[in-house]
Amino acid sequence: MSAAIASEKIKHYPVLLNELISIISPQNGGTFIDCTFGQGGYSNKILQFPKTKVIAFDRDEKSIPYAKNLKDKFKSRFIFYNKKFSQISEIENKNNIKGIIFDLGFSYSQIKDSSKGLSFNDTGRLNMKMGLNNFSAHDVISILNQENLESIFKHFGEEQKSKIISKKIVQERKKNVINTEDLVRIINQSKKNYSKIEKSTKIFQALRMFVNKEISELINGLVKASKLIEINGIIALVTFHSIEDKICKNFFSGLSSYESISRYIPEKKKDKLSFEIINKKPITASSEEMKKNFPSRSAKLRAIIKKSNNSFDTDFIFKKFQKLLNIEKLSSKL
Repeated sequence: MSAAIASEKIKHYPVLLNELISIISPQNGGTFIDCTFGQGGYSNKILQFPKTKVIAFDRDEKSIPYAKNLKDKFKSRFIFYNKKFSQISEIENKNNIKGIIFDLGFSYSQIKDSSKGLSFNDTGRLNMKMGLNNFSAHDVISILNQENLESIFKHFGEEQKSKIISKKIVQERKKNVINTEDLVRIINQSKKNYSKIEKSTKIFQALRMFVNKEISELINGLVKASKLIEINGIIALVTFHSIEDKICKNFFSGLSSYESISRYIPEKKKDKLSFEIINKKPITASSEEMKKNFPSRSAKLRAIIKKSNNSFDTDFIFKKFQKLLNIEKLSSKL
């Protein structure tokens, strides 16, 4: 996962960069964790402020050359891990963490990388692995039964034609191996109706999310971030589709709200809460940014600040999205 990109001429365009920098205030110094390093757009901007340090994560090994460039430039102020961001608690120095940022989009170079197979314009073997994966989209399409495929397409892609598409996939794979172009053909045949978006978009989204276990990655990343961040530190997250935004919104709301265990027991006072939401409504891209970078039209930035070290519960977010987490567990069949 990394920042979304506008065109081939612009190889790296971190979405809502100015807005995010304004929220996390790196001019005040401190250590920042960039959970989705990509090509280093956010990290590089943060490191322009002299009293900062960045610890960056990215599961994609193709981010390593960009990380080496920043390491050469900023030496001891920059550390990079080729790991998933759900592993952020493994960092050695957990002191002075002032900001933790997530950008859940994809770079133009990742989308155009045919070896990853993220685009429905690709051909050949299905993949969609972002790095450090145990299985590919090819495995999913070739092995899981119709019911399992339907569940993935319906809940991860919010695809209305999930039953028809999954049925045709199972029928087709009995005769031939299903490659990327074959899957696109099956989807197009199953969706005769007019749509404003490319017919394959939702199925490809669902497969990518399942292959990379994006639901559990995001939830675990957010939970660990909430425990790492210091008082007055900020967690900021940029989402690009409704499911990940819903997870973020629910998590931030749960950390910053209070409720009584019983109607006979007084509610906890707000001043005892550990977190406070910074922007009640998500920040979206300006019309100027959308003109320069079309994918930014769907970006939403949410942020939360830690107000105290009082204990807080995070189990609620796992319970809230248990259904999606259970669907991810279908990967045990691969």
